[in-house]
Amino acid sequence: MKLHELKVDQRALIVEVSGDDGIAIRLMEMGLTDGEEIRLIGFAPLGDPIEFLVRGYRLSLRKTEAERVEVTALVDSKL
Repeated sequence: MKLHELKVDQRALIVEVSGDDGIAIRLMEMGLTDGEEIRLIGFAPLGDPIEFLVRGYRLSLRKTEAERVEVTALVDSKL
């Protein structure tokens, strides 16, 4: 699934950042690397940008940027 498809407070592992242009490189420089955990915090009032928590800091991405990040959703186990 793509990063922008997560629900609020849902966690995921980053699988891949697609592309080899400047945007893809910049996303990886901001910490979006394979195997890193990321959580969707919320959406702006009109749905763009989207705020994420990754590597202990908050990161806002446009939906078009978030579409370039492939993730695997994590299942939270509540006891």
